[in-house]
Amino acid sequence: MSFGARAGLIVMTAVTDPRTSDALAAALAGDQTAFSTLVEPHRRELQVHCYRMLGSFTDAEDLVQETLLRAWRRRETFAGRSTFRAWLYRIATNACLDHMERHRRRPGENGEVTWLQPFPDRMLEQAAPPDAEPDATVVARETIELAFLVAVQHLPPRQRAVLMLRDVLGWSAAESAAVLETSVASVNSALQRARATMRQHLPRQRSEWSVAGPTDEERSVLQRFMDACERADTSALASLLREDAVFSMPPQPEVTRGRDAIIELWAPALTGPTGLGELLLVPVWLNRQPAAANYARRPGDAEFRALAVDVLRVEGGSISDVLSFEHTETFPVFDLLGLPATR
Repeated sequence: MSFGARAGLIVMTAVTDPRTSDALAAALAGDQTAFSTLVEPHRRELQVHCYRMLGSFTDAEDLVQETLLRAWRRRETFAGRSTFRAWLYRIATNACLDHMERHRRRPGENGEVTWLQPFPDRMLEQAAPPDAEPDATVVARETIELAFLVAVQHLPPRQRAVLMLRDVLGWSAAESAAVLETSVASVNSALQRARATMRQHLPRQRSEWSVAGPTDEERSVLQRFMDACERADTSALASLLREDAVFSMPPQPEVTRGRDAIIELWAPALTGPTGLGELLLVPVWLNRQPAAANYARRPGDAEFRALAVDVLRVEGGSISDVLSFEHTETFPVFDLLGLPATR
């Protein structure tokens, strides 16, 4: 299984764009403005790389800042044997490895990844590298969807880095070994183990998903999901869920499995005295997946207030997974989506 072979996400070349040569020389000489001119076009794609490694949008933002700070402090180590962008990826990868060493986290017994956060599609569109890097394409769905990120979190840090470098970024074994300061044989061995673990944790029908999205089927299911929620129609919601559907709400560790159990959990929030009130759902896209931003208007309130975002995984016209991310001060997901807190 090679994600890079199908996704073709990033291919590094060893040629530096001559248009940047003057800025590069100035940056290496200590010109901060020139350095910023070089690194800013790569900020978003580096954030996506860190996000894939860590599974957390918040941590990825911090690690991009750390990467750029390290790059500035170590600018004299850029020897021109690769692109400036490849050099930045090398720094970002090692910054992520250092972060994982300081913050050792593993999925729970039920596979839950409590630190998982989504990445808005509108920001993914900004991750395409500049025109000077024609071999790099936009972020492919199969390397950014939440199921992929959850599976990645089951890998030990160095296997995770090898998978990102080899199968997502498309680096050679020799280039990856240089980044990780290890041998080609070690890289190849780590890649084999990483691929085997990924196969154990990826969804069964993942190979059938559209790598582009959104599909007409996903749009239809999303609309029906939103309509059912706004009507508080638990029967309609049940008809949309697969029998073995899974619901989770990171950072909460609980995972609810099975259609009946999920509806039983949702019903009190939709109807009755414990209900959230009137719901208003807005279609959005995160991690190349259909999602619904939930607003709630409680009795007596004049406005709908931001509540949570439900990210759906659709298989064969049914919902197999729902990951819900609450809008909070620590993770204001509606802000990331460019949505107002009230309506």
